[in-house]
Amino acid sequence: MKTTSNSALSIRGALIGTIMLAPIVISGKAMALPSMARQTGMACSACHISSFGPSLTPYGRHFKLTGYTSGSNFSLPPVSAMALGGFTNTQSNQESPPAGYSANNNFALNQLSAFYGGRIWDKIGAFSQLTYDGVANTVGLDLTDIRYSDQTDIMDKDIIFGVTANNAPTVGDIWNTTPVWGFPYATSPLAPTPGAAAVIDGPLIATSGGGSVYAMIDNMLYVDAGAYTTLSTRMQQGLGVWANGHMGIDGGAPYWRVALQHQWGAHYAMIGSYGLQANVYPEGDASMGTDSYLDTAVDMTYQYLADMKHIFEIKSNFINERQGLNASKNLGLAANSSGSLNTFRINGAYTFEQTYQLTFGYNLISGSQDYTRYSNGYINGSPNSEYYIVEADYVPFGKHDSPYQPWINLRIGLQYIAYSRFNGTTVNAQNNNTLFLSGWLAF
Repeated sequence: MKTTSNSALSIRGALIGTIMLAPIVISGKAMALPSMARQTGMACSACHISSFGPSLTPYGRHFKLTGYTSGSNFSLPPVSAMALGGFTNTQSNQESPPAGYSANNNFALNQLSAFYGGRIWDKIGAFSQLTYDGVANTVGLDLTDIRYSDQTDIMDKDIIFGVTANNAPTVGDIWNTTPVWGFPYATSPLAPTPGAAAVIDGPLIATSGGGSVYAMIDNMLYVDAGAYTTLSTRMQQGLGVWANGHMGIDGGAPYWRVALQHQWGAHYAMIGSYGLQANVYPEGDASMGTDSYLDTAVDMTYQYLADMKHIFEIKSNFINERQGLNASKNLGLAANSSGSLNTFRINGAYTFEQTYQLTFGYNLISGSQDYTRYSNGYINGSPNSEYYIVEADYVPFGKHDSPYQPWINLRIGLQYIAYSRFNGTTVNAQNNNTLFLSGWLAF
C-alpha cells in the first residue's frame, strides 16, 4: 500500500453508479434464490432474515437441512441467476490494482452467477453455483452442496438425517457462523484483505471435495461427520478453479460438527463446535512430506424473532489452529517447525421489517511470529490483524407482498471496514480502510 492520499471520494457519484448497476444485477440471488421461493411457494423472507440471505431463519435452516426439497409449487427446473457489482474506495491508493482498474475509486461488475437451487428428484436436492469473476475474468464452479435427506422417528424422537457432498468444509453448515456463510456476506475483490487464514477458513474452497453424514435429533442436537480431499489437478482445471501453488491434502481430512439449538418463544439460540484435521503438502510440493493442521472451532448464535418486525442477532466464532510445519521448514517456507493461528469474529445485527438491516462486526487474527512464513506483505513476521465492519443494507423485495415476487430480489449495501492492525503492524493500517457500495441482484 502506498501512503499517498487518495482522491476525494464522491458519495453522490458512487450512489449513482450503484443505482445504475442495479438493473444489471436484477437477477437470482446467491443465497435467497428465487428458484427456491418458486418451489416452496413462500417468499424469500420465510427463509432469510433480511429477505435476501445468507442469514437464515429457523425455517430456512430446516429447508437446507431437508435437502432443498420442500415444496412442489413450480414445475420448471429450479434455476436462478445473480449479479453483484459496486463501487470500491480505499483510504490509500493501491500499488498494484488488477489489470484494467485504477489505483482507487473503482466501479466493477464483481461477479455473475448461475444457480441450480432446489429439488433434483424426490429427497435429493442441490445448491450449486457457477460463477464468472468479473475482476479476475475467470469462470469456475463456485460453492456447491448436493444432499439426500429423510426423516424418521426413534423412541418418539424426530430425526432428520442425510448425506451431503460439497466442495469445501462448512459449505453444508446450516448456521451463519462458520467461514463459508459468515458475515460479511459480500466484500470487494478490489480491496486489500489480511493474508493469514486457517485451513478451514478459506484455502480449501472449491479446490477440495468431500462430504459427510448428518442428523438433527429432536430438533435439538445436530451431529455431522465426514472428510475432504484435494481434487486432482485435471479436475480443478476442468472446473475452472485450479491455481498453481495451492496446498494439497494428503489422503483425507476428517471434518466434524456438533451443535445444540433451542427455540423458546421469540428467542432462538445455538452453541456448537466444528473442526478439521489435515495433512497437507505446502504449496502442492510433496518432496518434503506434509505439514499438519488441526483446526478446532466454537461458535454461537442468538436470534430474537418475535413478529419478524424487529429482529436482533448476535453471531460469534472462534477458530484455533495448531500447525506442524516440518515440510514447510524443510522447503524454506517457514522458519519454525510449529505454530498457531487464532481467528475470532463477532457481529450483531438489527433488521427492521426484513427490509432494513444494520450490522456491526469485530474481527481479530493473531498467531505465532515467523519471519519466513510471514514475510512478503507482512511486518515483523506477524500474521496479526484487527478490524471492524459496519454495514447498512436495504432489501426492497423478497416479501410475500413484494412486486416481482417470486422472480426478482435485490440487496443494496454500504459497507465500511476499518483496520487497527493489518498483517502485523498498526503503522498505516488505516490506509487499508475500505468503503464498498454494492448492488446485489437475483432472479
